[in-house]
Amino acid sequence: MRTRREFLGMGVGVLGAAGLAACGGTSTSSTAVPADVPKELLDAAAPMKGTSMGLLSQKLYSTAANDALDNSIKKFADATGSKIENSLVQADAGDVVAKIDAEVKGGVARDLAFMTDSRFIAQFHALGDLEDVTDVVEALTAKYGEPCAEAKNFCVFDGKWFAIPYHFIGIGSFLRKDWMQEKGITPKDTYSWEELREVCLAISDPGKRRFGWGMSVNRSGDGNGLIEALINSYGGAIASNDGRKVTFDSPETVQAVTFLGDIYTNPKYKPMLPPGVASWTDTSNNENWLAGVLGYTRNSFSVYADSKTKKNPVYGNTHVFSDCTGPATTKSLLLGQSQGFVVFKGAKNAPLAKLLAQYLITAPALVGVSKEAPGLVMPAWEKVWDADPYFSGGDPAFPMVRTMSQQPLPLSTKNGLKFPQKASAGQQAVVAAYVLTDMMQQVVQGTPPAQAVTAAHTKMAQIFTQQGLPQ
Repeated sequence: MRTRREFLGMGVGVLGAAGLAACGGTSTSSTAVPADVPKELLDAAAPMKGTSMGLLSQKLYSTAANDALDNSIKKFADATGSKIENSLVQADAGDVVAKIDAEVKGGVARDLAFMTDSRFIAQFHALGDLEDVTDVVEALTAKYGEPCAEAKNFCVFDGKWFAIPYHFIGIGSFLRKDWMQEKGITPKDTYSWEELREVCLAISDPGKRRFGWGMSVNRSGDGNGLIEALINSYGGAIASNDGRKVTFDSPETVQAVTFLGDIYTNPKYKPMLPPGVASWTDTSNNENWLAGVLGYTRNSFSVYADSKTKKNPVYGNTHVFSDCTGPATTKSLLLGQSQGFVVFKGAKNAPLAKLLAQYLITAPALVGVSKEAPGLVMPAWEKVWDADPYFSGGDPAFPMVRTMSQQPLPLSTKNGLKFPQKASAGQQAVVAAYVLTDMMQQVVQGTPPAQAVTAAHTKMAQIFTQQGLPQ
């Protein structure tokens, strides 16, 4: 079914509803009305009065956040006398790239879209679907300072920008500090994976419906993120630093997979596993965290934002920290992500699309969306962080998110891996195909970790070859 409310409005695009990674639930609080569009953008858009364009938006977990974005786009459309049709896409269908690529090749794609940079941009670039937007990024840098650090890796190819950083996505780890305090455990800012596992077991009490380990390795974006983060911290990676060669089958990867598999198979840890965790989807850890039955989860800030905007008592009992360390790391490798605006080849109104992107990154356009998704939708540009007091002081977790967005990169492991690695269509396609979660399911069902890792490596090599990276 294809329904749309043209702008003046919002719609659901042809790509359907399959769940956005690390996002779940909805919010119903009111949205803020954005401030006026800057005069320089209005002047530039004057020749485009009466024209129209299409936008494809990666769906945010919060209905109210989507509505706030709707308001910002409407403000721009009204101010410029243009017509903007906005369609929503949920990104975890597994075939999102293929469908959008078909639209681009068929000449029916929207002019502009925003997609998570580390998950999609390299794939679209490899398919030849994107226009060079270096001119826009350079103009924004001159006005708003540097963009978030990780975007410089995932949006740039051969020295040219093919996506415009839109907003930064905070990712974090969350522990129930009240459960910890009841057990005499003092929350820390840094944990190893081994320490975290023992904390999760200590705070579990199935009789009270308290389950410490709120993560699944079933097919889900959250499952992918957990598995890859843990493997990286052990010194393993899907590919080499240049993103071209599959290097997955290594002793470090096997060690990490063995550790993670033990959590789901060792009777010692059964008390900390929630019922049904083996079949969770992407919304499950959100729902269970907000229901107050989980002691730990790892997520984008969607779950934190939801607890805050809905005044859930879990919010006040949440200890936020970065990812855990492993044998190959001395600090978290957590980079966060950002949404990036892309202009598709064949765009019928690329000039207007580029101006809309330049408006939506500004504080007046972004703050209403961010207030409905705190920590999940944050500035991607240095000076935008300082352009509204909400971004600097709206929540105790915001400074951590800002530090993550602006940290010097790359981050290195003891055995020479550097993160972020060069953006790779192969790596992104491997993650989208759920090779990691399928591997862990095999381990949970009894396959020896070394055997499962070798089989996954073979699948990855096939996918890289299909993506034009022969092994």
